[in-house]
This record gives sequence, C-alpha cells and structure tokens, in this order.
Amino acid sequence: MTEKFKILAKFIKDASSETADVETYLFVKEMIPKYHLNIDINSKAIKNKLIEVNTTLKFEDKEANEKKSYFEIVFTTIIKVNDAVKDKKELEKVILCDVPTKIYPELEISFLNLMHNSGHPNIKLEKKVDFEKLYNDRFN
Repeated sequence: MTEKFKILAKFIKDASSETADVETYLFVKEMIPKYHLNIDINSKAIKNKLIEVNTTLKFEDKEANEKKSYFEIVFTTIIKVNDAVKDKKELEKVILCDVPTKIYPELEISFLNLMHNSGHPNIKLEKKVDFEKLYNDRFN
C-alpha cells in the first residue's frame, strides 16, 4: 500500500512553560500528578495538496487552584497528500490519525524535555496515545 502522505517538514512551532513564582513551583510539584494531558489537532490547507497539521499537547490543572503552572507545545508537520486521496473522510483520517501517530514519538520526547527542563524531571506520560481509537471514538 502506498503512503497517503509524505512529511516534508516538522518542527516545534511553539513551546510554553509558565510558572509564576517559587511558591507556585513548590505547590505544583506536589499537585502535578493531578494534571491532565489534552491533545488538540488542527490543520490548514496551504496549496497544491500541502497541509499544515498542528498537534498541540497541553498539560494543565483542571482544578480551580490559585497556584498552577501551564505547559504547552505545538508541533507542526507539513505534509503533501498523495493524489490518490480524494475522499474528504480519508483526508480527515490522514490529518487526525495517521500524521499524529507518525510524529507522536518525537512530539512526546520534545514535550517531556520541556517538562523536565521546567523542573519536573519525574514526569512520564504513562499511556501511549492511540490516535486511531480517538479518531474512531469521535463518531460513536
């Protein structure tokens, strides 16, 4: 089976780690197990079957705490879609499932480096993200 897309470039478009002060850092160090990882994927057509796919990881506290840190990374992948991909559903699956699955190992390393460099060396992402399952769950 031929690839439905080719990755032309990939890079970190934006990375952010925000901790207001030392008190916040110490508080977050205790509370970080309660933080949640959110994933967002959006895309933008460029031209000639070129698409910019932005995969965003946010790690944040959903509780209403005064003291919290915010961590986010936006990983951009520029792809060229194969001419054989004609169907809108097929293209959607490429953008929301195939591309993130392919780039996720690199994105995860970049994100963990951000977390570790932000003073949280013990952070690990416990479970691997199953983009196929997330994609399929959207329609059920």
